[in-house]
Amino acid sequence: MMKLIGLLGCLCVFAHALPPDKNLQGLHIIKTRSIDLNNAHTLTLETRLPKAVKPNSYNIELEPYLDDAVFNGRVQINVTWLEDSDEISLHCSHDLEVTEHKVVLRNGEKLEVVGVKEMNMDAKKPILTLLLEKTVPKSSKGELIFSFKGRMQTASMDGFFKSSYKTEQDEERMVAGTQLRPNNARHLFPCFDEPGYKTPFELSIARPKDMVALSNTPVAKTMEIENEPGAVKDVFEVTPPMSTFAFGFVIAHLTQLGNSTHYKDDNGNNIELRVWGRPEYLTALEGTNEKLARVFKEVASFWQVPLPLKKLDVVALPYYQGAKPADNWGLIVFKESDLSNSRYQIIEQEVTYLWLGALASPEWWSGAYVNKGLVGYIAVDIAQKINDSDIDRQWPITFLYSIYYEFSKRYPHSRITGLKQETTCTKIELLFRVFNYTLGADTFKKGMRMFIREKAFKTFTGDDIWNALNAAAHEDGKIPKGVDIKTIAMSWIEQDRLPLVTVNRNYDKNTAHVSQKVYLRERPHDVPNADKMSWWLPLVVIRGEKLDFGKTTPVVWMKEKETTLEKMPSKNHFIIVNPEEIAPFPVNYDQENWNLLLKYLQSEKRLSIPALTRAKLLHDAWNLAFAGELSFATALNMTLFLNNEKDHLVWEPVFTMIDHIGRHICSCIKEKFRTYVRTFLSPVCEEFHHKNETGRKNLCSLAKSFLCQAGYKPCIEEAREAYTKWMEMPNPDEGNPMPNPYICPVFKWGTNKEWEFGLQRVIHFPSSRKQSERTYLLKTLAGCPIDEYKIHRLLNVTILEGNGNFTERDLFLIFSMLTGDEAGYTALYHFLDNNWDFLKEKFAPKTNLWDSLILSATGEFKTQTGLDLVSKLYVSHQGEFASAEHIIEKSMRNIREEVKWSTENIPVIEKWLDHYIATHDVRVEHFIKN
Repeated sequence: MMKLIGLLGCLCVFAHALPPDKNLQGLHIIKTRSIDLNNAHTLTLETRLPKAVKPNSYNIELEPYLDDAVFNGRVQINVTWLEDSDEISLHCSHDLEVTEHKVVLRNGEKLEVVGVKEMNMDAKKPILTLLLEKTVPKSSKGELIFSFKGRMQTASMDGFFKSSYKTEQDEERMVAGTQLRPNNARHLFPCFDEPGYKTPFELSIARPKDMVALSNTPVAKTMEIENEPGAVKDVFEVTPPMSTFAFGFVIAHLTQLGNSTHYKDDNGNNIELRVWGRPEYLTALEGTNEKLARVFKEVASFWQVPLPLKKLDVVALPYYQGAKPADNWGLIVFKESDLSNSRYQIIEQEVTYLWLGALASPEWWSGAYVNKGLVGYIAVDIAQKINDSDIDRQWPITFLYSIYYEFSKRYPHSRITGLKQETTCTKIELLFRVFNYTLGADTFKKGMRMFIREKAFKTFTGDDIWNALNAAAHEDGKIPKGVDIKTIAMSWIEQDRLPLVTVNRNYDKNTAHVSQKVYLRERPHDVPNADKMSWWLPLVVIRGEKLDFGKTTPVVWMKEKETTLEKMPSKNHFIIVNPEEIAPFPVNYDQENWNLLLKYLQSEKRLSIPALTRAKLLHDAWNLAFAGELSFATALNMTLFLNNEKDHLVWEPVFTMIDHIGRHICSCIKEKFRTYVRTFLSPVCEEFHHKNETGRKNLCSLAKSFLCQAGYKPCIEEAREAYTKWMEMPNPDEGNPMPNPYICPVFKWGTNKEWEFGLQRVIHFPSSRKQSERTYLLKTLAGCPIDEYKIHRLLNVTILEGNGNFTERDLFLIFSMLTGDEAGYTALYHFLDNNWDFLKEKFAPKTNLWDSLILSATGEFKTQTGLDLVSKLYVSHQGEFASAEHIIEKSMRNIREEVKWSTENIPVIEKWLDHYIATHDVRVEHFIKN
């Protein structure tokens, strides 16, 4: 959410042929051998298999040829006919070659082979259909038998993959494994690859003797392979019933870390916990056994339903590059760096999936959102209990601030499907937090345990979770009659918006009028159907005369647009609605209540309000000011209590506030605002400099970066000194020795010579170095300068001169970065205006670049002067904008809204700044002036 650009510059720096059988003989193995929501969204539309048969069990035999990255296999699927049918359809990827197929009916001891007239592969879908020579009657039982060949994935970590790495002795070693979530089992073997089919699996797999094979269950026996002295076959115990995506295995040179941990409890868990890694990496994994045991104990205690597993293997797989861990049931595969990380949350999330995902599985992919949201909430909740570090305290702020920002736009998600899936899941995760608070932790756990007991070895929908919570809540008397948990949840999930609650107190009658409406920051506030939207809101109220933040039962569940709260405190005491961000909505108050809050926060009593609530009050105030719901004078006044604030969590909203105001105010008051920022932030590093907590270090680092870009002389001198060392290197293109945060201040406040040196480093950037380093350098070259020379120089080199070292992607990046500051987009506007004919011709066949140029050069102005400039350009070249016609028209509409905003707010902000500067010690000598 927070882009540190604008006033203070930029910190943000985005079927193959298989070898013939004869080539796979001999020592064939030795010598020739957690829920993606985008996927889940796509899979909700996937064609479901016909329900003619259902699988009862799988028996899978696999022979991997690791050197050649290919495999042979055989699967026997025990099935039952659910209806009379002469067709059987199941999943089989087009990159599998089925070499043999057979259908066998079983009547007691009698076996009957059913002839197959034809085997068809759907050309567009991974569905294999067998057309039988006769109709098999309903309730018949039998086996489907397939032999097949396939290739391992070497370019990705999906399906059955293979990679390699080198040891410290420069010996090459291979790794093989599976990532079958969400629907990659069809790439490994023909199967019914839908989550609703939960069956036992039995696996036998060949491996080299010097490697280890791990799967969902322990090894039942290991057998020698005839004519292969260097290989063996592991036969694993039969698994409990599970979905295809929970099946998995790994083959690698692994060593167990220390001894196993045997976990046993009164709930029926009796399981061996083991941690594995490559021998040379075990030192980095020290402590993981203890971490895993502690996590498992906490998660098992939460569910109080036993896992039907004998063992859980957690593997730090060498050079595993999957975007997320492979969370097979009883076998979780991590990146090495993730497992050696000191934090608990990623382990908690994967262990929680053992219950919610494997033991109980979503009935269809549409259930992934509720599944992931609940797992995420439980994992964080347990993480805070286990390791309540400063980093963990930032949750849920990191989520809340992001979705507040996204849902307050006129067009949330900007039609980006992936972003919509993530924000929906985030909202669901926060909803579980709402219910944990409002129902109480005991009732919440009771509902979850009712759910998991009912759905163990089965599938579930979101309704099953809401209904279990509802039953527990009513049983414990935690919600009023007539209030339903699912109805509450759906009011949040089904609307891509968030509410704004406004509280106006009547101090004579000791009442409070509460209303709700759609929360919108982005102007104009003309969202269709906004007047029809409402949410079920838990109104938790904290009273100033008797602070009790442990009481989180709502005084009322508000469904109506308006309601009145009786028996409020006297006029001398404030109220706080929705403390601790219990539910994701901001709250506005009448001016007197804001004044009471500010007075209290500036007193020594402020620590009796928890840090998260102090942060919420600050965050709400400035967001409401941007939305036009609150005076900026009140919002800025709320920052005054930070002079005595020691908790870094409360400071988190400040930097976003500084950035957003800096991007919206006119140049006429920027120096005053910059003075406020300098004065305001200067003491921060002094206060937190000697504090050792990670969060406080991050706060000091962030404050220092803002000050550095605001022209703080000690920081600028330090940055330029480091930069000079780079400039004096004999071969500066070999690498950048200075910290990245120093680059932007040098490009902003340093000389043209220093900036030109950076430009040459981009132009001559070696292909052998990471391109992300070049991207960062180019971002800062474009986004940090505030003088026109540097900006015009960059545009001349990259566009007018057509330097071949810059790609179209670079131009998109430059245009985007120039929108971060008034100097940047103003210079880009004049560049466009002065070179119109040349640019129009150059970008005529490249409409995306042309559109990006017009948008960046016209879309960011905030004042009447800017509107006049853009209008002049529009009139001068009317009819010439082609694909960008609608873009400049939209720019003018947006600027008109910004002009209204400026007219209403700039005088208020300026007046407040004048008073602040007049009453504070402003040390201008410490800063560079523009």
